[in-house]
Amino acid sequence: MTTAFEQLLRDRGFLQTATPSLKPLTGGVSSEIYLVEDGDRRFVVKRALAKLKVQQDWFADTSRNQTEQAYMRYVASFRPDAMPEIYHCDAEAGLFSMEYLEEFQNWKDDLLAGHCDVDLARRAGVLVGEIHSRTWGDPRVKADFDTIPNFDQLRIDPYLRGTAHKHADLATRILAEADRLTRSRQCLIHGDYSPKNIMHLNGRLVPLDCEVACFADAAFDLAFLLNHLFLKSLFHVPVELPMPEIISAVREGYGDGNPEHYREVETRAATLLPMLMLARVDGKSPVEYLNVDQQNFVRSFTHEHILRDGISLKQIAENWFQTLQPLINR
Repeated sequence: MTTAFEQLLRDRGFLQTATPSLKPLTGGVSSEIYLVEDGDRRFVVKRALAKLKVQQDWFADTSRNQTEQAYMRYVASFRPDAMPEIYHCDAEAGLFSMEYLEEFQNWKDDLLAGHCDVDLARRAGVLVGEIHSRTWGDPRVKADFDTIPNFDQLRIDPYLRGTAHKHADLATRILAEADRLTRSRQCLIHGDYSPKNIMHLNGRLVPLDCEVACFADAAFDLAFLLNHLFLKSLFHVPVELPMPEIISAVREGYGDGNPEHYREVETRAATLLPMLMLARVDGKSPVEYLNVDQQNFVRSFTHEHILRDGISLKQIAENWFQTLQPLINR
């Protein structure tokens, strides 16, 4: 039986054969994603959803599908290895098709399985640093990616304001940071730069799901990535993995990719990081792999650090792993 989505693809010229295969792909909450096998062709089709697939009501503008394509094309203009090839797009239907990264490994899956590749972490930091550095203060890129409302709908509001609503004693600081992020315009950011969206194979690293891309604050991408690495280290307790080295490699790689602005970005990322960590427990999109005790550990650690001034990313990492140590040694 032909599904409505398959008929849409046929009507829009994405399909060529009478009996294509459409397989839903998992991994995100904001889009419909299918692996399509159509004769001898294999590709991925993606369509943005107006209501995201989470328990709480969470709505977003589907025009972000076009923003994602624009980001992919822009980054591919100077780093073609870092983006999948786009095959077919339909703005009216909110669809596009792209290269299927068949043999690639997912970095989140690697980390959850306990596989820690320090060089991969460094290259992930370098790549996002290069994108930030290349676009820093560029008025043309700023005009092309003037999409802060999408960033607000998909990141600032559900992560920061949603978390502030549950923590009255932290609300003033979290809401101040949310307000700052809505106003800061520095460079082109990915907006969802995390291990689940990073694929890799034989030295090639490809970040996906860049629909939140906008001209905004560089600290968000760096803090967002580090956040997930901190939480993965907690997930593996009491097993001790080389996660301090992974986190250091990301920071150092980012500094190599964006040396001119690294210090200022790191300072702001240190303010944002504990807020994002708390958001992945008490925001609209909590991570699925932490148990109740681990969630409470995050709440305790981040509460203290959100209220602290002048702390660096290096100090946060040192404090985090010192606090974890008793759980590892028990």
